[in-house]
Amino acid sequence: MQFKFHMPVKAYFGEGCVKQYGSELEAFGKKAMIVTGGSSAKTSGALDDICEVLKSLNIDHMIFDKVENNPSTANVGEGGAAARRYGAGFVIGIGGGSPLDAAKAIAVLATNDIEADELFDNSFKNKPLTTIAIPTTAGTGSEVTPYSVLTRNEAQTKGSFGTPDTFPAIAFLDPVYTETQPAAVTVNTAIDALSHCIEGYLSNRSTPASDILAQEGIRLFGECKEHLQNGAISREVRGKLLYASMLGGMVIAQTGTTIVHGAGYNYTYFKNIPHGRANGYLMAEYLRFNYSHGAEKTDNVLALLGLADINGFDALIASLIGRAPGLSDAEISKYAAITMSQRSTTYNIRPVQAQDIEDIFRKVQA
Repeated sequence: MQFKFHMPVKAYFGEGCVKQYGSELEAFGKKAMIVTGGSSAKTSGALDDICEVLKSLNIDHMIFDKVENNPSTANVGEGGAAARRYGAGFVIGIGGGSPLDAAKAIAVLATNDIEADELFDNSFKNKPLTTIAIPTTAGTGSEVTPYSVLTRNEAQTKGSFGTPDTFPAIAFLDPVYTETQPAAVTVNTAIDALSHCIEGYLSNRSTPASDILAQEGIRLFGECKEHLQNGAISREVRGKLLYASMLGGMVIAQTGTTIVHGAGYNYTYFKNIPHGRANGYLMAEYLRFNYSHGAEKTDNVLALLGLADINGFDALIASLIGRAPGLSDAEISKYAAITMSQRSTTYNIRPVQAQDIEDIFRKVQA
């Protein structure tokens, strides 16, 4: 048995964890840049909490609240320039995957005089600023991964970068911050977390250690599935979903993602479909495609979810998000080619070709 497992993030989980453990931020400098979107940090209460902590520690801060949904390289480039002008000592990302991923990119650009497009080279002369991550959604797990996923308009898709230095130093996970999310966002992000666990479990880079985390994340989704269906999402359920999201992030930090993410990016880029929902459209056919190479693991996924077969999985996801939109033959061909350009396709447990991706897109349509 040989594998590696690297998880350098100090995670604090539970209600009030920012105020309880926020004093640790004092070690990172006297000027913080808070990176967030337009509203989630404020409406969740996370922004007020972290500002209160920073004030108590006499740490100055500025707020960069211009992060777009699915942030582009230009968007993080603007943030990096702002961090340099301000002289930030560390970066605090608050929000869903977009602000957390943007915070990592901005932390790199704050210390390296490079164009944002050069981030994907994964070679930085200077270490990035320390990043602190505070998620307000339960889906991406970005608070415990080194990855920053950015929109690359020149390639008409998303791309990611990440090195051991881009892991956040500390993650504060408070389920209370997820309570202001709309029901649709809660469902979409929960499916994103599920896709991380399943893809990591069925990755050719999976390890015995990552499999333990993946299975627990899948089991937790199974416990929450009826609550997601009927909208009865208590604080306890939100805690389970946030924990599952963190586990999913820990999984893909070791394994990466596979064809679900690579293909799903097309729905997001071209159809403006939220990331988790885009992944969900593809997951049943992904399981069917991979079954010949991962039957035992796939059967275990279904058992952990309390489902009899892949048809039951398909029905569950459809009950949550409906069916994928129809695509033309030209769109399918284009999306398959873009998917095959993603490194994540090489991590799939079953070798994949463009025709396979085309077949999956055809089968998932309503």
